[in-house]
Amino acid sequence: MSDVLSRVRTAPATTMDAAEYGTDFGKEFEAAAGIVWKLERAQHFDEGDLPSYKAMLEGDWERSMKLADQMRPGFRADNPDRMDFRRIRVVEEPLSRYLRWELEVLAIRAEEGENNRVVTVSAVRPYEAAGPVPELVLFNPTVLYEVLYDEKGRHTGARKITDPEVIEPCIPVLASLFDEGEDLRAYCARTRRA
Repeated sequence: MSDVLSRVRTAPATTMDAAEYGTDFGKEFEAAAGIVWKLERAQHFDEGDLPSYKAMLEGDWERSMKLADQMRPGFRADNPDRMDFRRIRVVEEPLSRYLRWELEVLAIRAEEGENNRVVTVSAVRPYEAAGPVPELVLFNPTVLYEVLYDEKGRHTGARKITDPEVIEPCIPVLASLFDEGEDLRAYCARTRRA
C-alpha cells in the first residue's frame, strides 16, 4: 500500500506540455462532478508573473494580500456547485515565505468553495520510500494527472494516466490523508499567531 502514490510516476501516461495540459484539464474540469482531489507536496512553486506572488517576492506583504483578494472571482468560478474540490496541502515546518503566502491564497480559495486541508510531511512519509509523493489532480477513477514542474518549481505540463488499476488505489490514500488533515483556514489562523 505504501507504494500506491509512487507507482503514479512510472505508470504509462500521455505526457503533455503546459499548454496541452491546460486545454486537456479544461475539458476534464467541465465534465467533472463530485469529488476532485488535488495533492500538493512541493514546498515552493514558481508562480511566474502572478501579481500577488511578485509582490510577495518584493517583500510587500500588504499589497500581495490585496492582490490575492482580487483573485476571488476566479477562485469562485473554479468551484462550481457540481464539484467538491478537495485539496491536500503538505507542509514542512518551519514554513517558508513562499508557503506562508500560498497558504493565505489557499485560505481565500477555501472561502470561495475549495475544501482544503493541511497535513504535515510526516503524514506522507509512509508513501515516500521512493521519493516525494507526486503532485496530483484526480478527477475520477479514469483520469489522473501527475502535474510536472522543473527544478525551480516552474510548471512544465503533466502526465495523464487513465488506467483505473493505477488510479483507484490512490483514492482511499488521498481520502485518508484528507481525513487526517487540519482545516486549512484553521491552520493559517494558528500559524499566523506563531
